[in-house]
Amino acid sequence: MKINKETIKELSEYLNEFNLTEIEYTDKDTKIKVSKTSSAITTQTPIQTTSISETSRETSKNKDAISGTKVTSPIIGTAYHAPEPGAKKFVEVGKKIKKGDTVMIVEAMKTMNHVPSTADGIVKEICVEDGQPVEFGQTIIIVE
Repeated sequence: MKINKETIKELSEYLNEFNLTEIEYTDKDTKIKVSKTSSAITTQTPIQTTSISETSRETSKNKDAISGTKVTSPIIGTAYHAPEPGAKKFVEVGKKIKKGDTVMIVEAMKTMNHVPSTADGIVKEICVEDGQPVEFGQTIIIVE
């Protein structure tokens, strides 16, 4: 079996260009899946599966150690800082919040899911941009 490196490279570029976490391509009896979260590229045929490891890229924000309580996304979706475009944001850096206050909305399949704070405190950092895709368990804000 010959691995088409150009296809894998092109799919990897699409991941970054369109800010995707996973992309899959199927052609006849070959299936290629490229994923950032699993840090692997998998090529599959009916007889054989090949996996190529890829180093996941971390942003400089993730490398810095920040103390505090991390509020994470409960689902995969798109994060929004306000209930509607142009409205006041749920939280801002330096704002005092209570446990249970909505800190963000994560939209998944046209359903708006309110994400509550898991702790009382002051918002130290907002880790995602408005309209940015988020993964399950990804830190969206840090409360101190």
